[in-house]
Amino acid sequence: MTTNIFITKWFHVFTHPFFLIRHEINNKIEVLAETISGKVLDFGCGAKPYAKYFIHAKEYIGLDIEKSGHSHEDEKIDVFYDGKKIPFDNDHFDAVFSSEVFEHIFNLEEILPEINRVLKPGGKLLFTCPFAWPEHEIPYDFARYSSFGIKAVVERQGFTVIEQYKTGHFFEVIMQYLIFIFLLFTQKTVLALLYPSPGFYFAFYIAYHLHFFFTAKKNEAERPLF
Repeated sequence: MTTNIFITKWFHVFTHPFFLIRHEINNKIEVLAETISGKVLDFGCGAKPYAKYFIHAKEYIGLDIEKSGHSHEDEKIDVFYDGKKIPFDNDHFDAVFSSEVFEHIFNLEEILPEINRVLKPGGKLLFTCPFAWPEHEIPYDFARYSSFGIKAVVERQGFTVIEQYKTGHFFEVIMQYLIFIFLLFTQKTVLALLYPSPGFYFAFYIAYHLHFFFTAKKNEAERPLF
Protein backbone atom coordinates (compact mmCIF):
# COMPACT_ATOMS: atom_id res chain seq x y z
CA MET A 1 0.00 0.00 0.00
CA THR A 2 1.25 3.48 -0.80
CA THR A 3 0.45 6.89 0.60
CA ASN A 4 -0.62 8.34 -2.75
CA ILE A 5 -4.19 7.08 -2.35
CA PHE A 6 -4.54 9.16 0.84
CA ILE A 7 -2.53 12.36 0.36
CA THR A 8 -4.10 14.71 -2.21
CA LYS A 9 -3.05 17.93 -3.89
CA TRP A 10 -5.20 20.28 -5.98
CA PHE A 11 -4.01 18.78 -9.26
CA HIS A 12 -5.23 15.33 -8.23
CA VAL A 13 -8.68 16.48 -9.28
CA PHE A 14 -7.55 15.35 -12.73
CA THR A 15 -6.19 11.92 -11.75
CA HIS A 16 -7.43 10.81 -8.33
CA PRO A 17 -10.79 8.95 -8.43
CA PHE A 18 -11.36 9.52 -4.69
CA PHE A 19 -10.33 13.16 -4.68
CA LEU A 20 -13.73 14.54 -3.63
CA ILE A 21 -13.61 12.59 -0.37
CA ARG A 22 -9.90 12.33 0.31
CA HIS A 23 -8.86 15.95 -0.03
CA GLU A 24 -11.08 17.20 2.80
CA ILE A 25 -10.00 14.39 5.13
CA ASN A 26 -6.37 15.10 4.29
CA ASN A 27 -6.72 18.84 4.89
CA LYS A 28 -8.48 18.43 8.21
CA ILE A 29 -5.96 15.89 9.51
CA GLU A 30 -3.10 18.19 8.51
CA VAL A 31 -4.56 21.02 10.59
CA LEU A 32 -5.51 18.98 13.66
CA ALA A 33 -2.25 16.99 13.72
CA GLU A 34 -0.38 20.18 14.57
CA THR A 35 -2.25 20.35 17.88
CA ILE A 36 -0.83 16.99 18.97
CA SER A 37 2.54 16.44 20.63
CA GLY A 38 4.47 13.86 22.62
CA LYS A 39 4.18 10.12 22.05
CA VAL A 40 1.66 9.28 19.33
CA LEU A 41 0.15 5.90 18.46
CA ASP A 42 -1.11 5.50 14.90
CA PHE A 43 -3.82 2.86 15.42
CA GLY A 44 -4.36 0.90 12.20
CA CYS A 45 -1.41 2.71 10.67
CA GLY A 46 -0.87 0.82 7.40
CA ALA A 47 1.66 2.84 5.41
CA LYS A 48 1.50 5.75 7.88
CA PRO A 49 0.34 8.19 5.17
CA TYR A 50 -0.30 11.04 7.61
CA ALA A 51 2.79 10.68 9.81
CA LYS A 52 4.47 13.74 8.26
CA TYR A 53 1.70 15.98 9.60
CA PHE A 54 2.48 15.20 13.25
CA ILE A 55 5.39 17.61 13.36
CA HIS A 56 5.31 17.97 17.16
CA ALA A 57 5.35 14.23 17.92
CA LYS A 58 8.42 13.10 19.87
CA GLU A 59 7.67 9.49 18.99
CA TYR A 60 5.32 8.09 16.34
CA ILE A 61 4.50 4.38 16.59
CA GLY A 62 2.40 2.51 14.06
CA LEU A 63 0.18 -0.36 15.19
CA ASP A 64 -1.94 -2.64 13.02
CA ILE A 65 -3.59 -6.02 12.97
CA GLU A 66 -1.83 -8.76 11.02
CA LYS A 67 -4.92 -10.23 9.36
CA SER A 68 -6.79 -7.58 7.37
CA GLY A 69 -8.46 -6.95 4.04
CA HIS A 70 -5.25 -5.93 2.27
CA SER A 71 -1.59 -6.90 2.11
CA HIS A 72 0.82 -5.28 4.57
CA GLU A 73 3.67 -5.49 2.08
CA ASP A 74 5.78 -2.32 2.03
CA GLU A 75 3.83 -0.84 4.93
CA LYS A 76 5.44 0.82 7.95
CA ILE A 77 3.96 -1.12 10.85
CA ASP A 78 6.03 -1.07 14.04
CA VAL A 79 3.85 -3.34 16.18
CA PHE A 80 1.11 -5.87 15.44
CA TYR A 81 -1.71 -6.59 17.88
CA ASP A 82 -4.26 -9.38 18.21
CA GLY A 83 -7.40 -7.28 17.75
CA LYS A 84 -8.17 -7.36 21.46
CA LYS A 85 -5.33 -5.98 23.58
CA ILE A 86 -2.99 -3.14 22.63
CA PRO A 87 0.51 -4.28 23.70
CA PHE A 88 1.51 -1.16 25.63
CA ASP A 89 1.38 -0.18 29.28
CA ASN A 90 -1.28 2.02 30.83
CA ASP A 91 -0.87 5.78 30.30
CA HIS A 92 1.79 5.29 27.62
CA PHE A 93 0.74 7.70 24.86
CA ASP A 94 -0.07 11.40 24.76
CA ALA A 95 -2.30 10.87 21.73
CA VAL A 96 -3.81 8.18 19.53
CA PHE A 97 -4.55 8.79 15.87
CA SER A 98 -6.69 6.51 13.70
CA SER A 99 -8.01 7.18 10.20
CA GLU A 100 -10.69 5.12 8.45
CA VAL A 101 -10.15 2.17 10.78
CA PHE A 102 -13.08 2.01 13.19
CA GLU A 103 -15.46 0.67 10.53
CA HIS A 104 -13.21 -2.39 10.27
CA ILE A 105 -13.41 -3.21 13.99
CA PHE A 106 -16.27 -5.55 14.82
CA ASN A 107 -15.78 -5.11 18.57
CA LEU A 108 -15.20 -1.34 18.62
CA GLU A 109 -16.78 -0.88 22.05
CA GLU A 110 -14.22 -3.32 23.43
CA ILE A 111 -11.27 -1.67 21.68
CA LEU A 112 -12.09 1.90 22.71
CA PRO A 113 -11.46 1.13 26.40
CA GLU A 114 -8.08 -0.29 25.33
CA ILE A 115 -7.27 2.96 23.52
CA ASN A 116 -8.36 4.86 26.62
CA ARG A 117 -6.15 2.65 28.77
CA VAL A 118 -2.93 3.37 26.85
CA LEU A 119 -3.66 7.11 26.74
CA LYS A 120 -2.28 9.33 29.47
CA PRO A 121 -4.82 11.30 31.53
CA GLY A 122 -5.88 14.21 29.35
CA GLY A 123 -4.58 12.47 26.23
CA LYS A 124 -6.19 13.02 22.84
CA LEU A 125 -7.85 10.67 20.37
CA LEU A 126 -8.00 11.97 16.79
CA PHE A 127 -9.85 9.72 14.38
CA THR A 128 -11.82 9.68 11.14
CA CYS A 129 -14.42 7.20 9.93
CA PRO A 130 -16.66 7.03 6.85
CA PHE A 131 -20.43 7.24 6.59
CA ALA A 132 -21.37 6.99 2.90
CA TRP A 133 -18.73 4.73 1.37
CA PRO A 134 -18.90 1.36 -0.41
CA GLU A 135 -17.83 -1.83 1.30
CA HIS A 136 -14.07 -2.24 1.24
CA GLU A 137 -11.31 -4.33 2.84
CA ILE A 138 -13.79 -7.19 2.38
CA PRO A 139 -14.71 -9.17 4.44
CA TYR A 140 -13.45 -6.91 7.25
CA ASP A 141 -15.93 -4.08 6.82
CA PHE A 142 -18.45 -4.07 9.66
CA ALA A 143 -20.02 -0.67 10.28
CA ARG A 144 -20.93 2.87 9.25
CA TYR A 145 -21.52 5.61 11.81
CA SER A 146 -23.56 8.78 11.63
CA SER A 147 -22.06 11.85 13.30
CA PHE A 148 -24.40 11.33 16.26
CA GLY A 149 -23.83 7.59 16.43
CA ILE A 150 -20.03 7.71 16.64
CA LYS A 151 -20.20 10.53 19.19
CA ALA A 152 -22.42 8.39 21.42
CA VAL A 153 -20.14 5.35 21.02
CA VAL A 154 -16.96 7.15 22.10
CA GLU A 155 -18.67 9.02 24.93
CA ARG A 156 -19.98 5.74 26.36
CA GLN A 157 -16.36 4.61 26.63
CA GLY A 158 -15.24 7.58 28.72
CA PHE A 159 -14.13 10.05 26.03
CA THR A 160 -15.21 13.68 25.85
CA VAL A 161 -15.75 14.98 22.33
CA ILE A 162 -13.99 18.33 21.99
CA GLU A 163 -14.33 18.88 18.25
CA GLN A 164 -16.27 17.05 15.55
CA TYR A 165 -16.36 17.77 11.84
CA LYS A 166 -18.05 16.41 8.75
CA THR A 167 -15.80 16.39 5.71
CA GLY A 168 -18.47 15.83 3.10
CA HIS A 169 -21.86 17.00 1.91
CA PHE A 170 -24.74 15.20 0.23
CA PHE A 171 -23.88 16.75 -3.14
CA GLU A 172 -20.26 15.65 -2.80
CA VAL A 173 -21.39 12.13 -1.92
CA ILE A 174 -23.56 11.99 -5.05
CA MET A 175 -20.63 13.10 -7.21
CA GLN A 176 -18.31 10.55 -5.62
CA TYR A 177 -20.79 7.73 -6.17
CA LEU A 178 -21.18 8.73 -9.81
CA ILE A 179 -17.42 8.36 -10.13
CA PHE A 180 -17.65 4.91 -8.53
CA ILE A 181 -20.30 3.92 -11.06
CA PHE A 182 -18.16 5.26 -13.88
CA LEU A 183 -15.14 3.27 -12.68
CA LEU A 184 -17.14 0.06 -12.35
CA PHE A 185 -18.62 0.53 -15.80
CA THR A 186 -15.33 1.31 -17.51
CA GLN A 187 -13.64 -1.74 -16.05
CA LYS A 188 -15.64 -3.89 -18.46
CA THR A 189 -16.06 -1.69 -21.52
CA VAL A 190 -14.01 0.15 -24.10
CA LEU A 191 -14.70 3.34 -22.15
CA ALA A 192 -11.75 2.30 -20.02
CA LEU A 193 -9.71 4.12 -22.66
CA LEU A 194 -11.10 7.37 -21.24
CA TYR A 195 -9.83 6.70 -17.72
CA PRO A 196 -8.45 8.78 -16.20
CA SER A 197 -10.27 11.58 -18.02
CA PRO A 198 -9.29 15.08 -16.83
CA GLY A 199 -12.51 16.51 -18.25
CA PHE A 200 -14.59 14.00 -16.33
CA TYR A 201 -13.08 14.87 -12.96
CA PHE A 202 -12.90 18.58 -13.67
CA ALA A 203 -16.59 18.74 -14.57
CA PHE A 204 -17.60 17.18 -11.26
CA TYR A 205 -15.13 19.34 -9.35
CA ILE A 206 -16.53 22.54 -10.85
CA ALA A 207 -20.12 21.41 -10.26
CA TYR A 208 -19.29 20.60 -6.64
CA HIS A 209 -17.75 24.01 -5.92
CA LEU A 210 -20.42 25.94 -7.80
CA HIS A 211 -22.97 24.25 -5.57
CA PHE A 212 -21.20 25.52 -2.44
CA PHE A 213 -20.65 28.96 -3.94
CA PHE A 214 -24.39 29.43 -4.31
CA THR A 215 -25.81 27.45 -1.41
CA ALA A 216 -23.33 26.57 1.34
CA LYS A 217 -22.96 28.67 4.46
CA LYS A 218 -19.53 30.23 4.81
CA ASN A 219 -19.24 29.49 8.50
CA GLU A 220 -18.04 25.88 8.73
CA ALA A 221 -19.61 25.53 12.17
CA GLU A 222 -23.01 26.03 10.53
CA ARG A 223 -22.40 23.54 7.74
CA PRO A 224 -25.41 21.21 7.49
CA LEU A 225 -24.78 17.73 8.86
CA PHE A 226 -26.24 15.86 5.89
